[in-house]
Amino acid sequence: MCTGSSSMTLQQRRRLSREDKERGSISSATSTLTLSTTTTTRGGGAAIIKSNTKAVTPTTTTTASSTTTTSSTASSSAVATQSWTKRMRNILFPIYEEETTKFFLIGSIKFFVILALTLTRDNKDTMVVTECGAEAIAFLKIYGVLPSATLFIGVYSKMSNFLEKKTLFYTTCIPFFLFFFLFDAVIYPNRASIQPSLSTAQSILGTSSQSTSGASVIFAKLIANWTSALFYIVAEVYSSVSVGILFWQYANDVVSVSQAKRFYPLFAQMSGLAPIVAGQYVVRYASRAKDFGESLHRLTWMVTFSGVMICLFYRWSNAYIERMAEAESRADEGKNKAVQPERKAKKKKKAKMSMAESAKFLASSEYLRLIASLVVGYGLSINFTDIMWKSIVKQQYPDPLDYQRFISQFSSIVGLSTCIVIFVG
Repeated sequence: MCTGSSSMTLQQRRRLSREDKERGSISSATSTLTLSTTTTTRGGGAAIIKSNTKAVTPTTTTTASSTTTTSSTASSSAVATQSWTKRMRNILFPIYEEETTKFFLIGSIKFFVILALTLTRDNKDTMVVTECGAEAIAFLKIYGVLPSATLFIGVYSKMSNFLEKKTLFYTTCIPFFLFFFLFDAVIYPNRASIQPSLSTAQSILGTSSQSTSGASVIFAKLIANWTSALFYIVAEVYSSVSVGILFWQYANDVVSVSQAKRFYPLFAQMSGLAPIVAGQYVVRYASRAKDFGESLHRLTWMVTFSGVMICLFYRWSNAYIERMAEAESRADEGKNKAVQPERKAKKKKKAKMSMAESAKFLASSEYLRLIASLVVGYGLSINFTDIMWKSIVKQQYPDPLDYQRFISQFSSIVGLSTCIVIFVG
């Protein structure tokens, strides 16, 4: 019994030992499986994290790229706008910032020169056409304007030999405006006492009072209205002198070649603006006077003001240019003191030619001869058509104020058309 009992116990022990081993194997297998699962899970998690990281990274890059693209687009748009604005400014006003003052000072001279020219030109036509007829213009140009212009050029050529440029400018400019002022203040109000009657002029020329056409009739009218004829001659000479000598000679002296390419087209624009202002001044104010004498007063005020402004802007522009030249000279001396005396030594005074020498020099150039032919042809054609046109206008507007109003309105239209053509062209 005891033996059996011990045997069972031994068997039980063996069985238990086998069960323990099996449990250990299962436990080990389970542990291995668990470890593998955990490793796999960790690896998968890493893969997932890595995958997510890869997914997030492109999103961040895309956002940054979008922000950069937006910023770049805005910057490009701003640059394009600035480039367009600069391009338009170069087209409409190609003047550098440091040249603006110089341009407006010189351009203002041109503006007031043309303003006075337009006022006096329209007024001379009004007086001569309504008093003597448009046919008298041809006689005045041949027998009055041509000799007077030739005499003036001779006197100017002599004065230019001993007068400095500033004095020559004032000596040339001031007498014209002094005449216009004296004409309004003294000559025109007393014209009845200083002019002969038409019958007296006809008797001097031996012309019958019954004649209505012919050269003698026109000359008789000019003598009977010699004050208006004198105003016409002076105004015609001024129109040639003011633009060709007073302005362009000065502009060519102080405007460099590189600046001329940008300055001169805008000077032409200012030449178109002046007739608009002058025409509207006469249409809306001067021609609204009670009679032509009062209208002449109003017109002379503006002409005198223009003359004063021409002299002032000439003085201011000279002072400004001299200051800029002195500042540039001091800057050059500061950079290289040895160079400046050499430059001054190299400058030579240009030899001035007499009137005969100038004519000989101009005649020797084929290019200038062709230009002279062009100018003469233009002058002849414009004068022939001008006389016929003004004769027709007189028939429509025989009253001086009506004629003055029409011719001034026409000047404004011409000025506006000039501005448009220059801008488009």
